[in-house]
Amino acid sequence: MQREKRTYGYCSFKRFVGRESGYTVDEIAMNPVYFSIRTIKATLSTLVHEMVHQWQFHFGEPGRRGYHNKQWAARMERVGLMPSDTGEPGGRKVGQSMTHYIIAGGPFDMACDELLTGHFRLSWMDRFPPYQPKPGAVLSPTGKGYIDDEEDDSENEQEVEEGRDPVELDDEIIEAMRFVTPPPEAPVNKTNREKYSCPVCHINLWGKPGIVVYCGGEHCNKAALVVLK
Repeated sequence: MQREKRTYGYCSFKRFVGRESGYTVDEIAMNPVYFSIRTIKATLSTLVHEMVHQWQFHFGEPGRRGYHNKQWAARMERVGLMPSDTGEPGGRKVGQSMTHYIIAGGPFDMACDELLTGHFRLSWMDRFPPYQPKPGAVLSPTGKGYIDDEEDDSENEQEVEEGRDPVELDDEIIEAMRFVTPPPEAPVNKTNREKYSCPVCHINLWGKPGIVVYCGGEHCNKAALVVLK
């Protein structure tokens, strides 16, 4: 798991190498901050999305510089994920920045339904999830191998499943949300004092709320101090 900003997950090819053997292995990482605000099925669809990229790297012909080509799109459909640049039906199937939606009744959908029983549950989730995920691209860092990521495009990505609201969460996630820490509230002024300022000489003072204070400055003509917000 990796907390890569603004991405649900990514695949980095040949990321690790054995010290003795020199054998390289890939990395597929999932961003745990989104586990509590997405369904388990949506999270697993990101995992399969990255597995398709891994398959293409080893057995197909990946597009240049992370371009999602027709071969990748065809494989996604074959496993039950419809590629879409909008995350909705009718979106482009190929391109530089791509996501997907789940094909209702497709291989992934059926396999996931079989897996998601009472015995398959999320054991851990982030207590400080993003409340309003921001869309954006994650650039591939140089020197670390090609990285493909499924972006967090919260305005577009949706699950298209019969009978399911795209924003519905799993029951176990709803139950676990009671452990999620809400964002900190703005600090409250516990001093019960307000700041007053002379509109002429701009001298400041602190005092109780509601008091009337006049400035005794030489050229202020007993101007009433005003409250500064």
